[in-house]
Amino acid sequence: MTDTKRLYLELLKKSLTNFLYAEYEKGPPFIPKGIIKKLITNFFASKGFSVVYNKKDYKRIRINGQDWPEFAPTMVGLKRLDNIQYCIEDILKNDIKGDFIEAGVWRGGVGIFMNALLKVNDVTDRLVWMADSFEGLPTPDGKEYPEDTGLDLHTIKFLSVSIEQVKENFKKYDLLNNKVRFLKGWFKDTLPKIPVKKLALVRCDGDMYESTMDILVNLYPKLSLGGYVIVDDYWSMTACRRATRDFRKQKNIKDKIMRIDESSVFWQRLA
Repeated sequence: MTDTKRLYLELLKKSLTNFLYAEYEKGPPFIPKGIIKKLITNFFASKGFSVVYNKKDYKRIRINGQDWPEFAPTMVGLKRLDNIQYCIEDILKNDIKGDFIEAGVWRGGVGIFMNALLKVNDVTDRLVWMADSFEGLPTPDGKEYPEDTGLDLHTIKFLSVSIEQVKENFKKYDLLNNKVRFLKGWFKDTLPKIPVKKLALVRCDGDMYESTMDILVNLYPKLSLGGYVIVDDYWSMTACRRATRDFRKQKNIKDKIMRIDESSVFWQRLA
């Protein structure tokens, strides 16, 4: 890769995370727990104010993806984007067959970066799949998936981004083209029908036990040997970690799990 292409990718990562101007953003939205805190937060909201966490040491936070950015197209942080670049460059170097997919896309920043990597490497025979409800997270099914009991992520409007907004974000970077495919709907409905024979990279960002299991059950069998699985919330969401461990145990997966940062892990499918 030329120095110019490398410089473009480094600048793109800093733009997608808004690392360049994060000090001008307000802190991430405060998610109240408990009746009193919710009443106070709702009171301020009724007056036109938003309650946010105090944002300190923004550079470290954006490197590790530890906040919910006000403006950035992704919240994964620089380390996780570095990991995606490592995986894709290894896939291309070793000609591992298959498309790339992110399940759980938020504002689309990761997919934008995936498509940029295809473009700078002059790859024309792979697709980037973006799977999401584009309506936020599902309501937990505590009976079928007790591990998700008590999760209220479906109530957080900040996590709901429309497909139109995601496409607009791709357009801003001149990366909305025929190499990007969108799958709209709940994972349990869309992923079993995805028209893909082989995948080289599966990025799981489902947060919940049900969503994470839906991703792995439906997509892992399509993953080529030498391909990669990335689990975004392995360390930060207990339900996600349990689903990942349960799936690996069920499928007798022994490939080593490697840490990316304080939240995420990945492994390479070797068997």
